Amino acid sequence: MQVIDRSSHLGGEMEYPQSPAALPDALLTDPRLRKALQLRDFGGVFAVAHEAGDISYNKIAEACGLKAERVGKLARGDGAVTTLAAIERIADGLRIPGRHLGLAARPWESPGRASPARMEDHDGDDRMKRRNLLRGALAAGLTGAGATALTAARQDLDSALDDHQTAELSYWESTAERYGYGYNGKAPTKVLSDLVLDFDDMKPLFRQSQTVKSRGRLCHVTAQMAGMTAIVLHDLGDHREAHAWFHTARRAAGESGDTGLHSWALAREAMVPLNFGAPAAAANLADQSRHLAGGQPSAAAALACAVAARAYAAQGNRDAALTAVSEAEHLMDHLTSQQAADTWFGYPEQKHHVHLSQALTILGETKRAYATQSRALELSRSPSLMTRALITIDRASCLAHDGEPEEAARVAAQAFGELPPAYRTGLTRTRALALYRNIRTSPGAGRLRDVLEASAA
Repeated sequence: MQVIDRSSHLGGEMEYPQSPAALPDALLTDPRLRKALQLRDFGGVFAVAHEAGDISYNKIAEACGLKAERVGKLARGDGAVTTLAAIERIADGLRIPGRHLGLAARPWESPGRASPARMEDHDGDDRMKRRNLLRGALAAGLTGAGATALTAARQDLDSALDDHQTAELSYWESTAERYGYGYNGKAPTKVLSDLVLDFDDMKPLFRQSQTVKSRGRLCHVTAQMAGMTAIVLHDLGDHREAHAWFHTARRAAGESGDTGLHSWALAREAMVPLNFGAPAAAANLADQSRHLAGGQPSAAAALACAVAARAYAAQGNRDAALTAVSEAEHLMDHLTSQQAADTWFGYPEQKHHVHLSQALTILGETKRAYATQSRALELSRSPSLMTRALITIDRASCLAHDGEPEEAARVAAQAFGELPPAYRTGLTRTRALALYRNIRTSPGAGRLRDVLEASAA
C-alpha cells in the first residue's frame, strides 16, 4: 500500500517535512483505526498501521519521536500514551488530523495555515504563556498545580535528553537476541528473508553520526545479525554468500572490540569449508578462533575446539582430532549457564554432542559416536528438523562403518525423505550424498539414491 504524505501544499504555502510514517488516506477510514483513535489507544493505532499500512515500528518511532522498543511494547498492549505532548507528536508523525484525536487542527493540515514568520510569533506567544502559567503555579506552592508543573518540566527535559539512537540500538539488540534462538520451526528461507528485511530497516543508523559507545554497540549488533544471516545461508548450501556475510560479521565484531564475538564469528565461519569439502581451511579458521578466544572457558572457545576436531578428523589427523575432542569436553564442563545457553551464540550440551557426533563418526569411533548421538537426540527439542536429520545421518554412517550398509541406507533414506522440501538442500543433502557415495555399490543403496534423486527433481 502506498504511503501518502498530506503535509505538502502547492501555491507557495509552507511545506512541512515529509513524514517517514504518514498513514495512507484510505487507512484513516478503517474502522479498527477509527476505534483506536477514538479511545486514544495508540498501541492499537501502531498495530493497525504496521499491519494494514505496511509501516515498520522503527519508522513509526522515528516519525513520532518515541523509542522503537516502546512502540513495539505499545503495539503488544503493554503501556499507554497519556501526555498531550506525546499525543501531538504521534498525530504529527503519522499525519493524523487533529479532529480524530480531539485536538485542534494540526499546522500541516491546511494550506497556508502558517508562514515561518507567523509560526515564530506564535511560538513566542506560547512561550510567554507557558512562563506565566508556570510562575503562577509555583507561586501557589509545591503541591497541586505546582507539583504538576515541576513534573512536566522534568519530563520535558528527560525527553530532550533521551538518546533516540540509543533507544533504536536497544531495539535492535533485543531483535538480535530474539533471532539468536534459532529457527524455532520456521523454514530457513523465511528466517533469511526476515533477517535481510530487518537489515534494511537498520540502514538509517549507519548514516547517522554516533558517539564512540553507540558506534561500538551498532557494530556489535551488526556482527550478530550478519553472523546469523551467514549461518542460515550456510544451512541453505550457499557457501559463497555465507563466507561473504561471515566476513562482514568479523569486520563488525573486530570494530566492536568484543573478542569473544569475533572468535565466535571465526568458529562459525569455519563450519562453512568444513561442511563443503575444505577441512584444511576449516582447521585454519578454527585455530584462529581458538587463539583469539584464549585459554578461558567460553562458548566460542568450546565451539572452536569442536569444529577443529571435526576438521582434523576430516583431514585424517587422528591425534589432533582426539586432542581437540578432549579440549572441547573439558571446556564444556566449565561453561556457565549463560555460555551454555541454547542459542546460536551459546554452546549448549546439545550442540556439543552434535559436533562430537560428526567428529567421532568420521574417526570411526562408533561406540562413542552412538552414545553422543543418542544424547544429542534426547536434547534436540522439537521441531529441530535439520539437526535431528543430521544426527540420524551420522548414525547411518556409523552403521555403514560397522558393516551394515543396507540398514545405513534405510535409516538415512528415511531421515532425509521425511524432511520438508525446504530442508532437503544444503547441509542435509551434502551429508546424505557423502554417505551414498560411500555405500553406492552395497545392497539397499538404491533406496537412498532414489530419495536423493526425488528431492533434486
